[in-house]
Amino acid sequence: MTTIFGNPGSTEQPMLKDFPSDFQYILGLQEASVVGMADGFAQASRVPAVAVLHTAAGTGNGMGNIMTAFLNKTPLIIIAGQQTRQMLIGDPYLTDRDPTMLPLPWVKWAYEPVRAEDVPAALVRAIAIATMPPAGPVFLSIPLDDWVAEIDSAPVVRTVSTIIAPDPNQMSEFAARISKAKNFTLVLGQEVDKSLGWKAAVELAELLNVPVFQAPLAERAVFPETHPLFEGSLPIARGPLSTALTGFDLVLVVGAEIWRYYPYAAGPVLPPGLELLQITNDPHDAGSALVGDSLLSDARLALEGLYLLLRNTTAPPSVNGTAYTSQTAPPLAQSTPKNSTSLMTASEAFTAVALLRATSDILVQESPSNVGDLLDAWPIVEQETYFTSASGGLGWGAPAAVGIALAQSNRTTVLVIGDGSLHYSVQSIYTAVQRKLNLIILVPRNEEYAILKEFAVFEDAPNCPALDLPGLNAKAVAEAYGCPALRADTPAALYEAFQEARKMNGPVLIEFQINPKLEPLPV
Repeated sequence: MTTIFGNPGSTEQPMLKDFPSDFQYILGLQEASVVGMADGFAQASRVPAVAVLHTAAGTGNGMGNIMTAFLNKTPLIIIAGQQTRQMLIGDPYLTDRDPTMLPLPWVKWAYEPVRAEDVPAALVRAIAIATMPPAGPVFLSIPLDDWVAEIDSAPVVRTVSTIIAPDPNQMSEFAARISKAKNFTLVLGQEVDKSLGWKAAVELAELLNVPVFQAPLAERAVFPETHPLFEGSLPIARGPLSTALTGFDLVLVVGAEIWRYYPYAAGPVLPPGLELLQITNDPHDAGSALVGDSLLSDARLALEGLYLLLRNTTAPPSVNGTAYTSQTAPPLAQSTPKNSTSLMTASEAFTAVALLRATSDILVQESPSNVGDLLDAWPIVEQETYFTSASGGLGWGAPAAVGIALAQSNRTTVLVIGDGSLHYSVQSIYTAVQRKLNLIILVPRNEEYAILKEFAVFEDAPNCPALDLPGLNAKAVAEAYGCPALRADTPAALYEAFQEARKMNGPVLIEFQINPKLEPLPV
């Protein structure tokens, strides 16, 4: 770990003095952006990241994205400054009065060393806890004078396992139940992508010739989305999700909780006659499952193990005993974008830019009202090329995209972010500019919180205030941070702007007006 994200404050400067030349310090202009950038960087680099916050005030600023990092299960070492030990008894200015309470319950461990001599050992322990499954953020509060204290010896550097192997007996039981199923299906969650398990998932699905669903609200893509066995994402509400699984007698859920619901729509957790098996590396998700039998394991190892156990099965399960073909046809390729004299739809806009996508591009999404249109136009076909947040909170997408672009500098990162979402952590654009990152920011402008208007219809809550956003100007904001910005009004113009942006050195923002037509909430 040689990359530190932060916004320097007086209580952290002793830590940063004589900053080593083989480290890099990534400046964020506000702590929510600092934590979000560190999160994106850690996910895209597959190593823990360090975020340094300014005592209680900075931790408070970063709390929304600390919560998101916890739910993303991102290994972060969060270090907050603290006042000088000699003055803590009197609660001086900038004291964090109860430093281990503030970040809870959204960190795996929160600690302030009892002695200055314990700081190195606390860092070693923090790294171990952050990286062990399920990974997640940890929090250390360090008094500013601890950094100049002398110690007699350094702690022993140690390693810990970051992968859980499955119980072989329970794996055999799962395989036996799968082999006896008449109508079996797979549901895959974000842990499949995080474990680099796409190949194993495809091999198992093809061996069994069964439909594959994505777990609801997964923050990663889990399976090639143009594969003939892929059925798309399950609904995000109880009743519709149960209906979607009607007809199956056994479902295996790998790498997801049971279930990640959002709006309430009445119905059973599972339809009658369906049994559930769950594989996850998170004891919390296994314990909180509403139904089913759970096995703790790394997703990839479990998928590989099941393949080995089932490959010699004489009659692998299928749907109704026949070969299965998805009813979801892959999107049709176009050679030129459609043009229109009317206001672009989100679908038309995303189709235009998707024509220029490269297979190595990384897509980051924080545009909740039109994510369906985005993924229809831009299906994910390679693992670790799609990122969104697990929390539902806004303000993560922009800084996370900056961190991802920093970690994957030889690839283009494309951030799709709503005109409302952009302003939660807009300061991160400055960091992208200063680092000359290969980042294209696409801002569909509908001048409203469209997702909230859709929820208002679903919840029968008319006349809610403050859902319109007139007067926002993402192009002007980007330019104020030194970021080149373009505006497009038609699919053809958006295509040309995206083409131009791909040739530029450094980040570019493209703002485009879309038709604000509301769609039914995709429950």
